[in-house]
Amino acid sequence: MPAAGFAGQPVIEVERDGVHYTLLGTAHVSRASVDAVCQAIDSGQFDAVAVELDTQRHKALTQPNAMAELDLVKVIREKKVAPFAANLALAAYQRRLAEQLGIEPGAELKAAATEAAARGLPLQLIDRDVGITFRRILQRLRFWDRLKLVSSVITGLFERADVSEDDIERLKEGDLLESSFGEFARQTPSLYVTLIDERDQYMAAKLRQRNDGARRVLAVVGAGHLKGMAHYLANDTRAPEALLAELSEVTPKRRIPWITLTLTTLIAAGIVWGYLHGGLALGRALLLQWVGWTVGLTALGALLAGAHPFSLLAGAIAAPFKPFRPGLPSGMFSALVETHLRRPAYPDFLALRDDAQTLKGWYRNRVTRVLLVFMLTNLGTVAGEWLAGARILGKLLG
Repeated sequence: MPAAGFAGQPVIEVERDGVHYTLLGTAHVSRASVDAVCQAIDSGQFDAVAVELDTQRHKALTQPNAMAELDLVKVIREKKVAPFAANLALAAYQRRLAEQLGIEPGAELKAAATEAAARGLPLQLIDRDVGITFRRILQRLRFWDRLKLVSSVITGLFERADVSEDDIERLKEGDLLESSFGEFARQTPSLYVTLIDERDQYMAAKLRQRNDGARRVLAVVGAGHLKGMAHYLANDTRAPEALLAELSEVTPKRRIPWITLTLTTLIAAGIVWGYLHGGLALGRALLLQWVGWTVGLTALGALLAGAHPFSLLAGAIAAPFKPFRPGLPSGMFSALVETHLRRPAYPDFLALRDDAQTLKGWYRNRVTRVLLVFMLTNLGTVAGEWLAGARILGKLLG
């Protein structure tokens, strides 16, 4: 069991390769944890500080206006819309906690960074990028579980009820990212590997990778990571650099896109069959079925997202060709045009965390509206593909 350390918070000591590590376990919604961090750093016992943050979360905590530096076009082109939406869900969840409890989630991590800077101590950000964690989660999940996760994230964005006492108690002993995924995380044990265990390994490897000459390091991490990190820090013999590269890999496993291949084959075979056996009129009818459903429902999705007419047009033109270019969704074209025509302004980024908590805010804020255009346009295209495929199949079997 961890020993009681600063301000009564749990502490585990680990000695490795001539470096003494003090792992200070904190609760992300506790004033006592903030006091413990300040007390530990002010004690003068440590010559370096590490915190359970990545670069993005560190900026969000210490630089309130950092979101204004976001390159939305880059997010869309690099297919990082889903991780960005997950970050918004995390921010919305944190805001709800702050309003309910009167303390900012992660305040102890912010205090660690601030105190370290004030004392001139090196600060190391040891957590893995949230976007990488989210993408690795998606890689592990089956299609239906991905839908459940996405719905859990969306629910988290617009949930207005207070966080339950049970959730708060779990958060005090667990992890903020795990808690932000809500009930889905608790019902999906496989998420534990990516959300907790992999990050335990990652953070322990980051600590071992230090090259600043520090000999007494204070690591401020959530209490739920204490035992796992201590184990890997003391016993893991893998090279830190290789392990960090492995745990940061997000290239999806190569899978044969059976659904896309089947749909594309069905469409092509149906249209060719129509021309060969039913003449020009039937072939043209089948082709129009495909174009009509994909274009129509894609346009409907963009319309529901409040897209600019030209953004709607871009997605609609791209929609019929999606099976032949699976890596370029129609929503990407709509979102890029939307960003160009309704470029988000500085105030949109400043209001992003607040606007992301309400559906009205998503339509009002130009950043979140681009995300809506991307998601609803793609949803319309997918619906159009399946309905068109069903109609073509009906013609073939009729």
